[in-house]
Amino acid sequence: MIIGQAPGLKAHQSGLDFDDPSGDKLRTWLGVDRETFYNTDNFAVIPMGFCFPGKGKTGDLPPRPECRPKWHPSIIESLSEVELTILIGAYAQKAYLGERFQKNLTQTVLNYHKYLPTEFPIPHPSPTNRFWMAKNKWFTTDVLPVLQQRVEMILS
Repeated sequence: MIIGQAPGLKAHQSGLDFDDPSGDKLRTWLGVDRETFYNTDNFAVIPMGFCFPGKGKTGDLPPRPECRPKWHPSIIESLSEVELTILIGAYAQKAYLGERFQKNLTQTVLNYHKYLPTEFPIPHPSPTNRFWMAKNKWFTTDVLPVLQQRVEMILS
C-alpha cells in the first residue's frame, strides 16, 4: 500500500495516480514497471487528499485535511494482505507514524529501519525535491536498495 500526498495536476487530469514524472521516479525507486505498479493485486495507492489541491509558491498546496479521516479508514479496512505501507512525504508520515515521526522528514527517512517490516517512509519523488536528493545521497545508496529488496520480496 502506498500512501502519498495528493495527485499532481497531470495525474489528476489523467485519473491515474502517479501518472507523471513523480510516478516515473517512484516506479524506479520501487524497482517496478508501469504494468506491475498499476496492477491492483500489487499496489493500492491512497492519497492523503483525493484531488489536486492547487499550486503554491514552492510546489503543490498541501492535501485537503478532510479527506484522510473521511475515506482512509474504510479504504484501508477493505484491503487484504497489506504487507508494507510506503509512506510518501511528511504529510503521510506525520499522519501515520504519529509520535514515531522523527523531528523532520530527513530524520524519519534516515531511520526507516525503525519502521520495518510494515512501514517504509520515503520522500516525495517530485522533481521539486532534487535539492533534497542532492543533499541526501545516502537515500539513493543506502535506502533505495532496501526498499527495492523489500518490494521484490513481497511481489515474488
